[in-house]
Amino acid sequence: MKAVFWGVLLACVDWGWGQENLTFDGDVRDFAISDRSVYVVTDDRLYQLNHDFTKVIKRDTPNVVYPNQEAPLFNETYPFKVNILLPFIKNNTLITCGTTKCGYCEILDLNEISKSVHSENIEVGSLDPGDSTIGFIVDVGTNSYIMTGRLQSRVRKACANSDHLLDLRNTLEGQHGGIFSYSDESTTPYIDARQKEKFQFVDGFQSNSHIYVFSNVPQERQVRVILFKSENSKTKTLGNFQGATLKCCGNTERRELLSSSVIQGSGGLHGQVLWAGVFTAGNTSDPINTVLAIYNISSTGPQLKYKDPDFCYKGCAEALPTGTTQDLHPEAVVFKYSSMTSVLAVRHNSWLVFFIGTGDGQLIKLAVDKAYKPACPRVLYNSDDDRRVFPKMHLDPVDRKHVYMALRNQMVRVPVAQCSEHKSLKDCWSAQDPFCGWCESRCSFQGDCLQPSAWISISEDSQQQNMVSYQVEKSSSGERITLTVKVHLNVNGTGSLTFTCNFFNRRGDLCDRTSPAPAFPQCSCLFSSDQLPAEGLNVTVKIRVGKQNLAEKLMLTNCSNISGPPTSALCSQCMTAGCSWINDVCSWTTRSANSDPIQDTCRLSQSGFNYSEPVIFSIEPSVLSFHGRNHALMNGENLDHVTKVRIQGHMNCSLKESPVWNHTGSSLTFHIPSGDKGSVSVCAVLPDGRCLGKATVTYGSSPSCTGLTPSTTWASGKRKIKVHGSHLEFVEEVVHDHAPQTIHTTYSSGTLWYHTPPFEHINQPVTSTVSLRVGNQTLACSSQLTYHPDPEFTSYTAIKTGNDVRVTIEKRADKLNITTEEILAFGVQEENQDVECVMDTIDTSNETDSVICEIKNTPNFNINSLRIRVGNFTKILLPKQAAPSLLIILVLIPIIIVVIVGAVLYSYNKQRKMAAQMNKQLDRLKNEIGNDIRQGFVDMQMEKCNLIENVGAIPFLDYKHFASRIFFPDGGPVMTSCIKDIGQDAVKVQPDESCQALSRLIRDQVFLTSFVHALEEQKNFNVKEKCAVASLLTVSLHGDLPYLTQVMEELLRALMEQTSNSQPKLMLRRTESIVEKLLTNWMSICLYGFLRESVGQPLFLLVCALTQQMSKGPVDSVTEKALYTLNEDWLLWQAQDFSPMRLQVLFAVGTDGEVSEPLEVSALDCDTVEQVKEKILLAFKTKFGFPYNTPLRQMHIEYEKDGRFVPLKEVDASSGVLGEVTMLNTLKHYKVPDGASIKVLSKTHPSLSPQSSLKDDQNYSKKYFHLIDPDIDQDQKKNPERKKLKLKEVYLTKLLSTKVAVHSFVENLFRTIWGTPNLKAPPAIKYFFDFLDAQGESRRISDQDVLHIWKTNSLPLRFWVNILKNPQFVFDMEKTPPLDGCLSVIAQAFMDSFSLAEKQLGKHDPTNKLLYAKDISQYKQEVRAYYKQVRDQPPISSSEFKEFLHKESKKHENEFNESAALRELYKYMQLYFDEIKLKLDQNGAPVELKEQLQHVKSLFDSLKSCSWN
Repeated sequence: MKAVFWGVLLACVDWGWGQENLTFDGDVRDFAISDRSVYVVTDDRLYQLNHDFTKVIKRDTPNVVYPNQEAPLFNETYPFKVNILLPFIKNNTLITCGTTKCGYCEILDLNEISKSVHSENIEVGSLDPGDSTIGFIVDVGTNSYIMTGRLQSRVRKACANSDHLLDLRNTLEGQHGGIFSYSDESTTPYIDARQKEKFQFVDGFQSNSHIYVFSNVPQERQVRVILFKSENSKTKTLGNFQGATLKCCGNTERRELLSSSVIQGSGGLHGQVLWAGVFTAGNTSDPINTVLAIYNISSTGPQLKYKDPDFCYKGCAEALPTGTTQDLHPEAVVFKYSSMTSVLAVRHNSWLVFFIGTGDGQLIKLAVDKAYKPACPRVLYNSDDDRRVFPKMHLDPVDRKHVYMALRNQMVRVPVAQCSEHKSLKDCWSAQDPFCGWCESRCSFQGDCLQPSAWISISEDSQQQNMVSYQVEKSSSGERITLTVKVHLNVNGTGSLTFTCNFFNRRGDLCDRTSPAPAFPQCSCLFSSDQLPAEGLNVTVKIRVGKQNLAEKLMLTNCSNISGPPTSALCSQCMTAGCSWINDVCSWTTRSANSDPIQDTCRLSQSGFNYSEPVIFSIEPSVLSFHGRNHALMNGENLDHVTKVRIQGHMNCSLKESPVWNHTGSSLTFHIPSGDKGSVSVCAVLPDGRCLGKATVTYGSSPSCTGLTPSTTWASGKRKIKVHGSHLEFVEEVVHDHAPQTIHTTYSSGTLWYHTPPFEHINQPVTSTVSLRVGNQTLACSSQLTYHPDPEFTSYTAIKTGNDVRVTIEKRADKLNITTEEILAFGVQEENQDVECVMDTIDTSNETDSVICEIKNTPNFNINSLRIRVGNFTKILLPKQAAPSLLIILVLIPIIIVVIVGAVLYSYNKQRKMAAQMNKQLDRLKNEIGNDIRQGFVDMQMEKCNLIENVGAIPFLDYKHFASRIFFPDGGPVMTSCIKDIGQDAVKVQPDESCQALSRLIRDQVFLTSFVHALEEQKNFNVKEKCAVASLLTVSLHGDLPYLTQVMEELLRALMEQTSNSQPKLMLRRTESIVEKLLTNWMSICLYGFLRESVGQPLFLLVCALTQQMSKGPVDSVTEKALYTLNEDWLLWQAQDFSPMRLQVLFAVGTDGEVSEPLEVSALDCDTVEQVKEKILLAFKTKFGFPYNTPLRQMHIEYEKDGRFVPLKEVDASSGVLGEVTMLNTLKHYKVPDGASIKVLSKTHPSLSPQSSLKDDQNYSKKYFHLIDPDIDQDQKKNPERKKLKLKEVYLTKLLSTKVAVHSFVENLFRTIWGTPNLKAPPAIKYFFDFLDAQGESRRISDQDVLHIWKTNSLPLRFWVNILKNPQFVFDMEKTPPLDGCLSVIAQAFMDSFSLAEKQLGKHDPTNKLLYAKDISQYKQEVRAYYKQVRDQPPISSSEFKEFLHKESKKHENEFNESAALRELYKYMQLYFDEIKLKLDQNGAPVELKEQLQHVKSLFDSLKSCSWN
């Protein structure tokens, strides 16, 4: 009796990359394909899917009932486990066989698996689950049989158990013996084996009239193939077999076959049969453990003529072994990899294409030409985890454009190629994909190119770097030159092929009349050698292939002029010029010239430079996720001159390069870009282009985050959270969606954990999404973290028990589930002494929890209060007070009266003494203030501009990071998604169809202006969203700056229409519209070159000068206020006296106590330990030109005192305390003298452990102080020097002395900005100022002040002030708050220089206005002269400016992710879709435009369709 259940399900399909996948509730055991369906077997279900997985029929495999011989009333039920799954197309049935208690088979309707046609208890496959089984349909004469292979069960004695290894089973009831019978007319033919232990079937198939079975034979571990010739009967077919041993491969023997595939169409009826197999050596740690080899297994070959000694016809026991097998060796080994598991071979024209599955979840495509030379492999599919690809894969039998593969519990349908992504013949050819060719106007599959159109594809010979190559040859007389051009194309089509070539130089036709006629694929041009000048000859070749036109520009060079030392660069120059490189010399090409690729010919050439060859010892980490790694460390020697690190994939393909930094001779830091799973080689690139040294990096799977423990935290943060998931060792940082900063993680012993950031201002539970940062990817956790308000501790009671004190702390009940390990408690005495209260237990209840701890061995300890710390949360708790009794109150009243009377009498006597003391104090204060004023005057008069101007290399940000910080100043995921990953910016990626459609739509000016106006008319469309839309448009149209400029001008005209009637002077003053932000972005793009080449250096020098000036005086470490500043708000007027010092800094080398030569570092005695570390790092970088290899937080410093080194720490037991606030330790605190020796250690030093910074504490400014005393009462006698009266006004002279010190840098910067080198302003400024002048004239604006204001608002206010205030947009640096305060003053002075208003300043005006008051008038004159110079400059033509914009677009193409920007842009289009349509109607837009808008919506909507229930 059987139970059958089935149903129709809907599949959730991912259409993003053309892949469909379906997940099952159990692992896939087998799958098969028919013309209409895909059949999948799991442990307890059979599925029938249509080819794109959108319809699924599920059938539970039946339970088979057997009668119980010992207890007849109780039958035994066994589940059916399928191990043979065969679509029998001829009979329209699906054959399923496997095991229950014994063997069982069931035949189902091929089109509807819910219908069972036949079933019976019969053994066809192996009975034991772990034993190997094989089954496939073969044609013998006019009959179809199942060739089955199985092993005899070793445990199921109760079952009918055949000892046949291979036999032929009937497929129809009408065949002799009935369905599934293996008998013939007069006998029972079968094949047996002499050794069946651990025997393994791998594959079997029929090719024409021959049947092949592949297996792994355990004896001597070898791979065997048996060949049968299909005759008219089972007996004749099985009785005449041949065998061979497959040998693989080379020096390393690989004696196990994992997967195989016949190469269909490889020989025809009498041709050779090619077969490919994946062989393994069984060494999983070997990066080339598996190889893919091609064999000729044709029956006509000499290899298969011997009888087989291991297999025999019928019983082997009766026959002795006869003969030996012939060894079969591969034709070629085409691929090596660490973990191939499956292969599928497809022939396409002359190419062989292999689809390779791997043990780490990849599908790799490998094209091999007719000479068995492989192309670069490409990854078609990459699973996030290490799901092993099933050994069997299938090609879609209908469209032959998709591959089906199984990974654990998933089925995936992957396109064999993405031809439609390529939009030009060159792009289509550059893909080097045998499946893709150019047909008329698109890149398509050959089957999609209708006759008589020609299908132009890659050539049939080996891989080429260029579609068109050329060589130049000089005649023996030297009078004539032959230029030969070859197109590396293959053309399939009907009719004759048109092929023409025309050669031109600047004078016209180049070739003389004796040139031969072109003959595809080659044409030649003969011309006189007199036409080739010494400086070279520019030649344009116009080629026509069928209907396609190609144009190539060549630079011909006299080969004899290319000479010099035989370097790889010279070799490349020679061969690129079409010359020959023979015996390390460049010469004219001969008929027998070497045609090898340039990189092969030039690889062995010497560098010509005397660089020490780098040696790589290790790379940390050497195993990482395929998302890449942001900071990797290379260790080795001779790394000083390394400029880049090169990462090369299989067969030196997929080359990527990464810049390096933190150079030392023995280490450097670099980024590892994202890549495909598997091992890649790494080498170090020298300035001469050579890549030396060798290391291996292995890409693994993507980390996943499945859970967090605990799942809650408190608002103040710093709770330790454990992350659950897989591959967590690859995680670099953690991000919370509510907090912008990334969070450091710790990974050890398989566990990843981190401390939560704070979540401010919450009074109820709030969830926060946690994501893992891996490379440049952010991967969200599947579960969220819930923030609750901080724990509420209410009071405590303390009871003495002997020498101990038992403390019970009361806390309101919450959902935080805090443990005793997370609570720290300290008892506090009057003298501010802390004693730890050791946690014991927590008793919970519905309303109040009791936390119990004990203070051990403190008989005389009296607690005044309790300090409790939970993460970053700290609470001072007072003891629970009992209510005073009435008797106590009555006793206290008369005592209080007596005390008051006594106090009055005492006070009267005290006042007379105080009057005398006051006079003394006033005299002392008068002297102190006078001294401060005199010292300020002396400093101001003696101040010199002695700041260092040489600051080494300027750390400019590259263009895309500069632009993205301007476009998206708040950062965030949108900015990240719009920037391409390292290595990606060298590759042009075609957007998907929906993004292409939207890209075309926004390139319609009517639509784009309507779109912008529609959005701006919405009341809920805020300024932040306007800026976002403007920046997304900038990224989307960055490749077409002329069009972006045209749209911006149109929007500006519309904006002028709005403001011209009311307040024209206010236009462009603020960013309140999309076009105003668009203008900011446009200026940034166009002025980047001017910024980098001219303004960058003076800006960086100013920043360095300000930093150095501030470091000359005290800087308060807590408030960051400085004595030397330009900004009154950041003035440290409370500073105490200080003295400059010079320290001799020694750096620890190695672990045995060795130290470096001393480095002199300037410091102040009032510097904190962390400030000293910062100055040491700065001095090191200034001295050596590169940063010290240990970051500040991992540095420890020690002071040498009396021959021993004393550790210097920010806070320790000796730190001063005022109330509950701790003073940071300074050099003065440690009594470090001038000239003292300081030793620097890193945390890797054996005697040290890492320490976190105090500044990580959220309450840092409340817990600690430095130079500014906390606002609490204290005894003046303890620190008399800290109680001197300080007046802020006395120290305002420090602002002026700082101004004097940096004044030359400020003026140099200002004059560079408004300077006009060669009397020419940058093109964008001239063009835009002329545009504004033209608009003023067209609107009849006679007031020149309006035009002046427009120009000021568009350039200085909109661009330069942003740069002045934010140097971190331009340089790789951090902007500190005191630096920001100084830059704000300078930026204000800069803008005042452009103002037309004249204001009289007085003593009550802010100091930042007064500081530059005298300079502003001079600057204003210079600004007016600048505006006049720009106006008088000859106008720039429209064509010239378009050419400038085209160059800017081309210069930075592929640096931004246009698709990501378009997808974000569509979100706004979707949100205001109806309003946009209405605006289009109002503007009279054509119907086609509205249809195009609707089409874009449909495409994006289809991406979101999900039909899986």
